[in-house]
Amino acid sequence: MNDRMKKNNGLKWKLGIFIVAGSALLVLGLYFIGKQKNLFVSVFPLKAVFNNVSGLKVGNNVRFGGIAIGTVEGIQLLTDSTVSVNMSIKSEVRKFIKQDASAGIGSDGLMGDRVVLISPGMINPVPVKDNEVLVAHAPVETEQILAGLKTSADNAAIITQQLAEIANKVNHGHGIISRLLGDSSMGNNLSTTMVNLKKGSAGLNENMEAAKHNFLLKGFFNKKKKEEDKKKKQLEENKKEVEQKRQSDKDSAGKPQK
Repeated sequence: MNDRMKKNNGLKWKLGIFIVAGSALLVLGLYFIGKQKNLFVSVFPLKAVFNNVSGLKVGNNVRFGGIAIGTVEGIQLLTDSTVSVNMSIKSEVRKFIKQDASAGIGSDGLMGDRVVLISPGMINPVPVKDNEVLVAHAPVETEQILAGLKTSADNAAIITQQLAEIANKVNHGHGIISRLLGDSSMGNNLSTTMVNLKKGSAGLNENMEAAKHNFLLKGFFNKKKKEEDKKKKQLEENKKEVEQKRQSDKDSAGKPQK
């Protein structure tokens, strides 16, 4: 009899401990879930009207500056082209959200849940009021992002293929680049051609200098030189006239008026 009573008492203690532990876990779970959904903090309502909510759901997060500040409480169709999103925002961040703030829809990662992103205002210093309707921006669809990435990948593939074709032609001796890289004689010929061009240019300068002293051409070059000297002299005279006029204007401005 005593053994049975002791056994029953042990079972009651274990059952009691299990119930207490389960209740504590339940309370903690409710607390964390409620904290995540802003059930135990002071909140205020905020709205935004979109043409397309792009998969946004009730319970999704609202972020400001990358920080979760609230949740989506409701989504309602206003017309066939407008959707109202009701948000519950922590009261402690009201002072940071100005009346010219704007709202958009983004995602947690490329394929993550949709979130409402609130951007801070720049001009109006007045904080938002309860049920304030924020200016909304059209969300960027995931399909658009993927389409842009696909276009970039296709272009990269085309460029890579073209580079591979060029490299293949160079490796197999096709084209001028391949000949320059693989044929040393062609490179030497190119160097010789450049040297000859330099020599030819130097010889042309020498011929021009000799022509200036030639009896038949000396008059022509003297005439050219006189014309250049005349132009130079005319420029100097014009410069002097400008300087004199400037000085005269300055002196006239400095004299007291009668």
